[in-house]
Amino acid sequence: MKAINNALDLLLQKLNNWGEHLVLMLPNIFIALVLLIATFYIARLLRKWIERFINRFSHSAALNNLITTLIYIAILLVGFFFVLSVLQLDGVVISLLAGVGIIGLALGFAFQDIAANFISGVIIAVQKPFSVGDMIETNGYLGMIERITLRTVDVRKTTGELVRLPNKMVFENPVTNFSYQHVRRVDLDMGVSFAEDLEKVQQVIITTLQDVKNRVKTRDIEVMYDEFGDSSINLVVRFWVTYKRQFDYVSAKSDAIIRIKKAFDREGITIPFPIRTMDFAMKGGETLSEELQKVTNGQAQNDKPQDGE
Repeated sequence: MKAINNALDLLLQKLNNWGEHLVLMLPNIFIALVLLIATFYIARLLRKWIERFINRFSHSAALNNLITTLIYIAILLVGFFFVLSVLQLDGVVISLLAGVGIIGLALGFAFQDIAANFISGVIIAVQKPFSVGDMIETNGYLGMIERITLRTVDVRKTTGELVRLPNKMVFENPVTNFSYQHVRRVDLDMGVSFAEDLEKVQQVIITTLQDVKNRVKTRDIEVMYDEFGDSSINLVVRFWVTYKRQFDYVSAKSDAIIRIKKAFDREGITIPFPIRTMDFAMKGGETLSEELQKVTNGQAQNDKPQDGE
């Protein structure tokens, strides 16, 4: 019975101490509540102001949202730690900071690929090596960029398929941006007969391609002879076209081929094709013509009418 009374006395003493401490802490609690409300209010105002400010310099919605969100969370954390300090809970603050560090380290190892894609997305958003609508080639994929997020770059291939490339792959590998200068050079490899007047061929091609589709008129058409081939003199035709989509390049190249073929037909210029002799390796070293002659003679003998028929 005495033990129970002692326990009750101890409990009442503890409650009494807590009550006295709560009364003493009432001013601190009131200040902490005011500080907490002010923190949310200030964080919301700063977020709106920073968002309007960043939109003047950056057109990436994902990056702008990331920056404003991080600033908003940082302000809330600072205010929260101040509230704990006012409530004389400094030990809790230290424990929380240590816990956040340990959790962050563990999550970093567990989600390192996600973190790498996220950081790569931030760098891509800042550097802007390409934008939505650009035609790029990377990691073996050629297509138009349809969307850029902080995790992936979505590429619509020329054949219609949508490929979502992780930002880490795009960031760490070469990227060819065909839309960067809005022009692209078309190269045509072809050959003409050894008997042709090469200077005439040059002039015919240059004249023919003056009005080819999408051609940039400020750049000259180049016709350069490259080598003596097996059955032709090979040359390269180069000209520049305006480039917004892959169809601009393909249609200009097709139009150039049609125009050159018509011009060559009209001027009597020959585009030779290789001639090959097929060796059937007949037995006894006999040639194919000798073997065909034997077959022909044998069939002629069989077609002759026999005596008595």
